Amino acid sequence: MSNVSGGMKMPFRVRPELVERVWGSHDLRPWYEVQSAKAIGEAWLTGDACAIETGPESGKTLSEVVGKFPLLVKMLFPQDKLSVQVHPDDADAARLGEDATSKGKVEAKTECWYILHAEPGASVALGLKPGVDTSAVRAAIGDGTLEALVEQVPVSAGDMVYVPAGTIHAIGPGVVILEIQQNSDTTYRLYDYGRPRELHLEQGLGVLKLETPAGKVAAKAVEGGVELIRVPHFTVERYEVQDAELELAATGGAQVVIVLAGEGVVRSVGGEVELKAGEAVIVPEGGFAVRGSASLVRCWVG
Repeated sequence: MSNVSGGMKMPFRVRPELVERVWGSHDLRPWYEVQSAKAIGEAWLTGDACAIETGPESGKTLSEVVGKFPLLVKMLFPQDKLSVQVHPDDADAARLGEDATSKGKVEAKTECWYILHAEPGASVALGLKPGVDTSAVRAAIGDGTLEALVEQVPVSAGDMVYVPAGTIHAIGPGVVILEIQQNSDTTYRLYDYGRPRELHLEQGLGVLKLETPAGKVAAKAVEGGVELIRVPHFTVERYEVQDAELELAATGGAQVVIVLAGEGVVRSVGGEVELKAGEAVIVPEGGFAVRGSASLVRCWVG
């Protein structure tokens, strides 16, 4: 991730944007003190329309200050099944250019899911079963049996799941997920359990990959914490800080810090900002330190 535009050097906190989804939850506790008549499916932590809460640019949206931020970080709260869907990869996005489904430019979307909570027996749908081809997928969409062709992967809290673009996938109820992805909302919905939403069969089948390296990723120890995933589109690490100060090195560009629990302060050469659970702090450049008691995740491109 190159340095964010706009010349900002001071770390700044971004206010989450709660997004209504048909499959969402009415109660986001304990992650957020939110009970809503509307079904909230996602909390966007680095969305283009998210408001900056601190510093000289406070009140402006993230896109107004830094342009299109490369990573979209979300928390997902499914109480029902999401659609079975697929996203284009970088090559397909370049090939497709624009289409009506995307309401403009087609953008690649590789993502990962860090499982924050999982009820007993929870699973995610990820990738096609061996031997399934595109014609079988098309037929199964037509007769409502697509779920039977997709692998079901059991998940537990602490699992990291890699979802490269081109992978057929779906999230079900019983989980809370921290999703880190390329900043794209190009989604091709293949199957939606009879709900009256638009499907994108030809576009989706056109970018579907029969085999991908999708799956759980084993954590690796790094100084002071663990590396959850490192792929070309993003790196994600987790750290625990207990009444201490943790120093983290520069990564060559902007970094996002998300506090899962607790609180603290992010300090860099540009200044410092308070960390709040469930919110993101963006460090535009350089290394930084975290002081306090918190469980946190940091991510960046590369």
